[in-house]
Amino acid sequence: MYQLHKKKFLAGISLVFILMVGVAATTVQDKKPKPNLKVLPKDISHEELEKIMKGFNVSLGVKCNHCHAPSKTNPKKLDFSSDEKPEKNVARDMMRMTAKINKKYFDYVEEGKTVITCITCHNGKEHPESKITLPAPPPER
Repeated sequence: MYQLHKKKFLAGISLVFILMVGVAATTVQDKKPKPNLKVLPKDISHEELEKIMKGFNVSLGVKCNHCHAPSKTNPKKLDFSSDEKPEKNVARDMMRMTAKINKKYFDYVEEGKTVITCITCHNGKEHPESKITLPAPPPER
Protein backbone atom coordinates (compact mmCIF):
# COMPACT_ATOMS: atom_id res chain seq x y z
CA MET A 1 0.00 0.00 0.00
CA TYR A 2 2.90 2.33 0.76
CA GLN A 3 4.22 1.70 -2.79
CA LEU A 4 0.87 2.69 -4.31
CA HIS A 5 0.81 6.03 -2.43
CA LYS A 6 4.43 6.65 -3.39
CA LYS A 7 3.63 6.08 -7.08
CA LYS A 8 0.57 8.35 -6.92
CA PHE A 9 2.59 11.03 -5.16
CA LEU A 10 5.40 10.87 -7.77
CA ALA A 11 2.86 10.90 -10.61
CA GLY A 12 1.14 13.92 -9.07
CA ILE A 13 4.43 15.79 -8.60
CA SER A 14 5.44 14.95 -12.19
CA LEU A 15 2.11 16.18 -13.50
CA VAL A 16 2.38 19.46 -11.56
CA PHE A 17 5.95 19.95 -12.84
CA ILE A 18 4.90 19.32 -16.45
CA LEU A 19 1.99 21.75 -16.09
CA MET A 20 4.27 24.43 -14.61
CA VAL A 21 6.77 24.03 -17.45
CA GLY A 22 3.96 24.17 -20.01
CA VAL A 23 2.48 27.33 -18.51
CA ALA A 24 5.91 28.98 -18.33
CA ALA A 25 6.64 28.07 -21.94
CA THR A 26 3.39 29.55 -23.21
CA THR A 27 3.53 32.76 -21.16
CA VAL A 28 7.18 33.61 -21.77
CA GLN A 29 7.29 35.16 -25.19
CA ASP A 30 10.34 35.62 -27.34
CA LYS A 31 10.74 39.30 -26.57
CA LYS A 32 12.76 40.58 -29.48
CA PRO A 33 13.17 44.32 -29.27
CA LYS A 34 11.16 46.24 -31.82
CA PRO A 35 13.22 47.99 -34.48
CA ASN A 36 14.09 51.58 -33.66
CA LEU A 37 12.78 53.07 -36.90
CA LYS A 38 13.04 56.82 -37.32
CA VAL A 39 13.28 57.13 -41.11
CA LEU A 40 11.90 53.86 -42.47
CA PRO A 41 8.17 53.13 -42.18
CA LYS A 42 7.14 51.73 -38.78
CA ASP A 43 5.09 48.99 -40.46
CA ILE A 44 7.95 47.73 -42.68
CA SER A 45 8.14 43.95 -42.94
CA HIS A 46 11.12 42.10 -41.51
CA GLU A 47 12.00 40.89 -45.00
CA GLU A 48 11.96 44.41 -46.48
CA LEU A 49 13.99 45.79 -43.57
CA GLU A 50 16.56 43.02 -43.99
CA LYS A 51 16.74 43.72 -47.74
CA ILE A 52 17.47 47.41 -47.08
CA MET A 53 20.10 46.60 -44.46
CA LYS A 54 21.84 44.16 -46.82
CA GLY A 55 21.79 46.92 -49.42
CA PHE A 56 23.70 49.12 -46.97
CA ASN A 57 26.21 46.30 -46.42
CA VAL A 58 26.91 46.05 -50.15
CA SER A 59 26.76 49.78 -50.91
CA LEU A 60 29.19 50.76 -48.15
CA GLY A 61 31.24 47.56 -47.96
CA VAL A 62 30.55 47.27 -44.23
CA LYS A 63 29.04 44.73 -41.86
CA CYS A 64 26.12 45.24 -39.49
CA ASN A 65 28.40 46.20 -36.58
CA HIS A 66 29.39 49.36 -38.47
CA CYS A 67 26.14 51.02 -37.36
CA HIS A 68 24.81 48.64 -34.70
CA ALA A 69 26.33 48.49 -31.20
CA PRO A 70 27.06 45.22 -29.39
CA SER A 71 24.44 44.00 -26.95
CA LYS A 72 25.16 44.87 -23.31
CA THR A 73 24.01 41.42 -22.17
CA ASN A 74 25.79 39.42 -24.88
CA PRO A 75 28.64 41.24 -26.67
CA LYS A 76 28.66 38.55 -29.38
CA LYS A 77 25.23 39.79 -30.51
CA LEU A 78 24.15 43.20 -31.78
CA ASP A 79 21.61 45.50 -30.19
CA PHE A 80 19.74 46.60 -33.31
CA SER A 81 17.49 49.04 -31.43
CA SER A 82 20.39 50.92 -29.78
CA ASP A 83 21.32 54.40 -31.01
CA GLU A 84 24.70 54.25 -29.24
CA LYS A 85 26.83 54.38 -32.40
CA PRO A 86 26.90 57.74 -34.21
CA GLU A 87 27.13 55.95 -37.57
CA LYS A 88 23.49 54.94 -37.20
CA ASN A 89 22.39 58.59 -37.12
CA VAL A 90 24.70 59.38 -40.04
CA ALA A 91 22.94 56.63 -42.00
CA ARG A 92 19.56 58.13 -41.11
CA ASP A 93 20.72 61.57 -42.24
CA MET A 94 22.00 60.10 -45.51
CA MET A 95 18.67 58.34 -46.08
CA ARG A 96 16.83 61.64 -45.57
CA MET A 97 19.28 63.38 -47.92
CA THR A 98 18.87 60.85 -50.74
CA ALA A 99 15.08 60.92 -50.33
CA LYS A 100 15.14 64.73 -50.65
CA ILE A 101 17.40 64.60 -53.72
CA ASN A 102 15.25 61.93 -55.36
CA LYS A 103 12.05 63.85 -54.72
CA LYS A 104 13.37 67.27 -55.75
CA TYR A 105 15.46 66.38 -58.78
CA PHE A 106 14.06 63.09 -60.02
CA ASP A 107 10.42 63.37 -58.96
CA TYR A 108 10.80 59.84 -57.61
CA VAL A 109 7.44 58.27 -57.05
CA GLU A 110 7.43 54.89 -58.69
CA GLU A 111 9.64 51.83 -58.28
CA GLY A 112 12.19 51.10 -60.95
CA LYS A 113 12.98 54.71 -61.75
CA THR A 114 16.67 55.65 -61.74
CA VAL A 115 17.42 57.36 -58.44
CA ILE A 116 20.26 58.27 -56.13
CA THR A 117 21.06 55.51 -53.63
CA CYS A 118 23.93 54.81 -51.23
CA ILE A 119 25.94 53.00 -53.86
CA THR A 120 25.76 56.02 -56.19
CA CYS A 121 28.42 57.79 -54.12
CA HIS A 122 29.89 55.07 -51.90
CA ASN A 123 30.58 52.44 -54.58
CA GLY A 124 31.17 49.74 -51.97
CA LYS A 125 33.38 51.94 -49.79
CA GLU A 126 32.71 53.12 -46.26
CA HIS A 127 33.32 56.75 -47.18
CA PRO A 128 32.05 58.21 -50.45
CA GLU A 129 34.66 59.16 -52.99
CA SER A 130 34.13 61.74 -55.65
CA LYS A 131 34.97 60.60 -59.16
CA ILE A 132 34.59 64.12 -60.45
CA THR A 133 37.82 65.88 -61.27
CA LEU A 134 37.43 69.61 -61.16
CA PRO A 135 39.47 71.68 -63.58
CA ALA A 136 42.29 73.74 -62.17
CA PRO A 137 41.33 77.35 -61.51
CA PRO A 138 42.47 79.81 -64.18
CA PRO A 139 45.83 81.46 -63.49
CA GLU A 140 45.64 84.85 -61.84
CA ARG A 141 46.54 87.80 -64.09
